[in-house]
Amino acid sequence: MRDVTLGSTGITVPQNGFGALPLQRIGEVEAVALVRAAFSGGMRYFDTARAYSNSEHRVGLALEGVRERAFVATKTMARTPEAFWADLEKSLAELRTDYIDVHQFHCVDQAYAPGDGTGMYECMQEAKAQGKVRHIGVTAHKLEVAFDCVRSGLYEVLQFPLSYLSGPRERELVEECRRANVGFVAMKGLAGGLIADSRAAMAFMSQFDNVLPIWGVQRESELAEWLSYMDDTPSMDEGLHAFVERERVELAGDFCRGCGYCMPCPQGIVINQCARMALMLRRAPSSAWLTEQWQRAMEDTRRCTECRACTARCPYDLDVPSLLRKNRQDYERVLAAGGA
Repeated sequence: MRDVTLGSTGITVPQNGFGALPLQRIGEVEAVALVRAAFSGGMRYFDTARAYSNSEHRVGLALEGVRERAFVATKTMARTPEAFWADLEKSLAELRTDYIDVHQFHCVDQAYAPGDGTGMYECMQEAKAQGKVRHIGVTAHKLEVAFDCVRSGLYEVLQFPLSYLSGPRERELVEECRRANVGFVAMKGLAGGLIADSRAAMAFMSQFDNVLPIWGVQRESELAEWLSYMDDTPSMDEGLHAFVERERVELAGDFCRGCGYCMPCPQGIVINQCARMALMLRRAPSSAWLTEQWQRAMEDTRRCTECRACTARCPYDLDVPSLLRKNRQDYERVLAAGGA
């Protein structure tokens, strides 16, 4: 497996990063063991966030004793200087460290800049001057905001969704980062669970020598797959290329990535699963989605009042109420047919 250097940061790690969001869904002992196994297996870049409940705490526990040999990235959803400093101190405490390798503004709607009136970028500059932050990063879901961040020259690392379902504009963003010497960290390499073939996902990423994918890991079996690619890194051969092209055709058009930024729904609808239920039925064993729990969840979509709070928050500008209706209708057809 090749090493990737994140732009101008000098951070050089295997092209196989650990996404720590799923750690909050499992027990602490299991989570700590998973991170330690990832480090032992050769992973060196660990990405978490203040918003991921106990994830920072678990990463901090796991990396005690090897902190200087790992690179830790975290994020803040703060939108005021006061909240920024509170988040930073909490992150440092939870991570059991006195510095963060890459600190990122989380899911921004604008490219923060000095003098823009928010004071946010100045906070990052001061934190870096104090040695608490080594490199300034940003995560975005809106494509034009991501381009603005890169072109500003103010950010050393950009984190953005990238998978083999991404379009030409996303690949242009990768090249924009290369030209600007900005590190590119790829999140959602499995498109929120729509991609099931990890070998194809890794082969796609390995085409880019400036992209560091972070894989959300929740189970030992998942980690074992990613670690197996350390010595046997797949390449985009003819077979995998044909497979990826078929996948792109099947998933062409607007679809929910399951990011959850539309939530919470005032009516209690589980939007980030119900708005893509038709795809999940066909790309995973349908029995898992035809349980009484998910039948109730899909029935709940009838409560949608089309207040459009979800559409205002959706980073992909999807017509969420329409997607909910279409997915419920499809779900009901599958249910009536006995899961076929």
